[in-house]
Amino acid sequence: MPFNLPKITKLLLIANIAGFVLQWLLGDARMQLFELWPLGDSLYDPSGAAPSFMPWQLLTYGFMHDPSNLFHLAFNMLALVMFGAPLEYTWGERRFLTYYLVCVVGAGLCQLLVGSMAVSQGQEPYATVGASGGVFGLLLAYGMLFPNQRVMLLFPPIPMKARTLVILYGVFELSLGLTGLQPGVAHFAHLGGMLFGWLLIRYWRGQPPFGGRPKPPPPRMRIVK
Repeated sequence: MPFNLPKITKLLLIANIAGFVLQWLLGDARMQLFELWPLGDSLYDPSGAAPSFMPWQLLTYGFMHDPSNLFHLAFNMLALVMFGAPLEYTWGERRFLTYYLVCVVGAGLCQLLVGSMAVSQGQEPYATVGASGGVFGLLLAYGMLFPNQRVMLLFPPIPMKARTLVILYGVFELSLGLTGLQPGVAHFAHLGGMLFGWLLIRYWRGQPPFGGRPKPPPPRMRIVK
């Protein structure tokens, strides 16, 4: 139940639901400045109908969802609870929040790059919303910290190890992003959340590319009487 969740996971859940309700009440047009828009200028949108990129969008887009797609919000929040709660219990509030926000911003940076390149090649500018970048970062962390933990897919309901699930999702998202078989979904943002999450965990562990491998603990002494 949400009331039994750790503090930061619960606050993130509430923030995403509140963002969804605000979009539904105020209308998408009034919330466009908080969605993630590609870099560009009037050459990309002569009518001026599409907002331009603003720095705060790298964070705010991750707390917004399409008001017409309740399933997107529900899926992301279910994953937030499933993977976020055990990570917060393991890391603590500060480290967990830092990790989640880094994944959201990292996913936004990757999507900003991809979206801006598409617009520069003549495509219409489009906005990106959703917590999926942060959620995919949580999935990656869960697979790294609890690789042998059994998890159950929703569709289809197949149990598998967390490490296997992470690998399958990563390959799946990469293939869809490269082939364009599922347009309208920010696959490279999902991959960006996983990438930045992986880099941050490596940084915390002092592993390459941020440092050498951590020294093994000294051997335990055993006293023989």
